[in-house]
Amino acid sequence: MADTKVRVQDDLFEYVNGDWEKQAKIPDDESSTGGFNDLAREVEKKMMGEFAAMADGKEEIPDKYFAQAITLYKQALDFDTRDAAGIKPILPRLAKIQSYQTLADYTADFSALQKGLYPAPFSSGVSPDMKDTSKNAYSVAGIGTILPDTTYYQEGNKQAVTLLAAWEKMARGIIAQTPLSADEQDQYIKDTLAFDKEVAKHIKSREEWADYPAAYNPTPTAEVAKQLAPFDFEGLLKDILPAVPDKVIVEEPRFFKEFNQLFNEANYPLFIHWAYVQELLGSTAYLSNQLRIDGGAFGRAMTGRPQAASPEKHAYRVANSRFSEPVGIYYGRKYFGEKAKADVTEMVEDMIETYKERLGSNDWLSQSTKDKAIVKLNKMVLKMGYPDHPKAVYDRFHVDAKKSLFENIMALNEAGDEYNREQLTQPVDRTEWNMPGHLVNASYDPNRNDITFPAAILQAPFYSLQQSRSENLGGIGAVIAHEISHGFDNNGAKFDEFGNMKNWWQEADFKKFKELTQGMIDEFDGLKVAGGTVNGKQIVSENIADDGGLSAALATAKKDPNVDLEAFFLNWGRIWREKARKEYAQFILAIDVHAPNKLRANIQVQNQADWYTTFNVQPGDGMYKEPAKRVVIW
Repeated sequence: MADTKVRVQDDLFEYVNGDWEKQAKIPDDESSTGGFNDLAREVEKKMMGEFAAMADGKEEIPDKYFAQAITLYKQALDFDTRDAAGIKPILPRLAKIQSYQTLADYTADFSALQKGLYPAPFSSGVSPDMKDTSKNAYSVAGIGTILPDTTYYQEGNKQAVTLLAAWEKMARGIIAQTPLSADEQDQYIKDTLAFDKEVAKHIKSREEWADYPAAYNPTPTAEVAKQLAPFDFEGLLKDILPAVPDKVIVEEPRFFKEFNQLFNEANYPLFIHWAYVQELLGSTAYLSNQLRIDGGAFGRAMTGRPQAASPEKHAYRVANSRFSEPVGIYYGRKYFGEKAKADVTEMVEDMIETYKERLGSNDWLSQSTKDKAIVKLNKMVLKMGYPDHPKAVYDRFHVDAKKSLFENIMALNEAGDEYNREQLTQPVDRTEWNMPGHLVNASYDPNRNDITFPAAILQAPFYSLQQSRSENLGGIGAVIAHEISHGFDNNGAKFDEFGNMKNWWQEADFKKFKELTQGMIDEFDGLKVAGGTVNGKQIVSENIADDGGLSAALATAKKDPNVDLEAFFLNWGRIWREKARKEYAQFILAIDVHAPNKLRANIQVQNQADWYTTFNVQPGDGMYKEPAKRVVIW
């Protein structure tokens, strides 16, 4: 039902979603409700039922992977055992952290600490090399802060004061249950906050991270080793990797250049107390029920959720988080129809053809760049529904029913980390999926030049066999084209058809593209929304993808002689339906690379000429934008 008090010409989002928004209730354990969230909630409810039935023996467990997930689920749900153990499972790890009295002691044992996944002053991992994605590379980066972004640490940020007070209240309540004395507890919390404040001075902001290729900085291993002194970095790599690489990918160059400002003899007491608190707070979800609830207090404060998840939902989420791909395969096989898969696959193929046509008629690209863009489209890999089998890492995951939940979680984490490190000398497996089949989402991977559409997103309002083709194209069609467009956003445009970071553009073409990109930044930058002010640079890649997605889906819809553009645009507005808590709106605005949903619905349509003719939108209407200010890139 449309909101009859609002004209579509003035506000598409309110027209489509206004009446719904007035009635919508956000569950107490969630931060928002609407399109994506409602579908995700239904999928989760369905799978929670499946887990409960399998755990009770009422339904057959489908395979060995799911059997491990059910064992973990039962452990997570056994709060009698968890409550009896209380904080005890984490105490040996906390005692180990405390045992390193000096910086020299800590660095001497760093290899073992890394393998044990203890908190460290920098992070690392193995992933495809951006310049040669057939091979893997070892990369290093900084560490995270308590608050969601470095911008929170700027002078005068009132929200930061409130959130840090919430964090401190939570941390003090939990650390009080450790063997530390009251004075020690106080010192550990103060030192953690002091170290965290120092970290914020050296790491990237969310806006900087939004520039994906800027994270690719191959650096001689010996040079990184000098920056990380007093660590024996090359000795560490020899201990934890199958081979010591000549070069390391440095994702945050400034962090490593300034590393000794953060990690040194003077700061070591702060660091080790920070590590203790990080380990403690990061483990509460796997301890007693009260610690689970208490340990989530800061997250709830940031996102406005009044309540923690129920024990049943928590247990499902613990098991699902470690076995998501096997769970997604089960969901896809049971609930994903082949008719829908064939229909949507055809839609993807139609969309790629539309993209080729639009490139052919593009008036600002040279033929050379057009040809290479079409090659990239032809090589784009589609992953639809769910994978055929789980990744090889799941064969490493074993849950021991005789051990505690906490011990099993640590063993699973260590097995996953060991597998990741082993991949350094293995070829990249391009068949791997980066999303499970039961996730309500979609993605484009520039390193593989593939697009993934999990089975769970292929539901109304995005897609339904009961919806018209125009409605489906305004929903899943625009999402499909959005993901294709990521191959040509400000980040994806720097990768070729094989996912390698490579310049395939003519210089004049890329200069024009950057001008258009700046127009997209300017279109959103500084807009006021419920959570604050929009950062156009942080969200530009997703806005380019939305713009291209809507344009291509619209062009595809218009090929149908029975096209209904009103239905197309109305469903576009419907898929961005969302009602969010104030705290969550602030949080997501600070960290997300997507524009707020209302802006996604309203701004992009104003760039399309068909919007104006379909609804007779005129100057003076709220949804009118003069032609010179409309931004269309793809």
